[in-house]
Amino acid sequence: MELKLDDLTPAEMEEMRQSIFLSTLEQIKGWARSNSLWPMTFGLACCAIEMMGVGSSHYDLDRFGSFFRTSPRQSDVMIVSGTVTKKMAPIISRLYDQMPEPKWVIAMGSCATAGGPYVNSYSVVKGVDQIVPVDVYIPGCPPNPAALIYGINKLKEKIRYEAKTGKRVI
Repeated sequence: MELKLDDLTPAEMEEMRQSIFLSTLEQIKGWARSNSLWPMTFGLACCAIEMMGVGSSHYDLDRFGSFFRTSPRQSDVMIVSGTVTKKMAPIISRLYDQMPEPKWVIAMGSCATAGGPYVNSYSVVKGVDQIVPVDVYIPGCPPNPAALIYGINKLKEKIRYEAKTGKRVI
């Protein structure tokens, strides 16, 4: 027996509309990428303690599909937390270059976003965006683990939006 759309009743057509999911391959890839982030931790100062707290049992970042990695070749998100010195800048750049595409960067804390209280020091970079492109900024000194989870969720939204529109948001 062959089923034709003309033979369906309006109730059956509505049921079929609610049951069928239409999407593009890029949107499905964006959804999958956003729900399985593998952040590389790059803790440089006191914000790193708060970043470690996100992995603890109280906040449990793993439940959101994000698992900390120690190798840049296994990561797609770099979380830079703490004071970035000019001596560390080439190392951050090298690690960013070693990450596979697509890759994103989160700047966590006022030191990583703008230099923090050390902005007038000769040895401090005035924001990690001077070295690598930053996708999400998380302000605070130090920001609490809930703020990092919020920032990761914002990054997920950005990844899904970029997959949907095909445009890289800066």
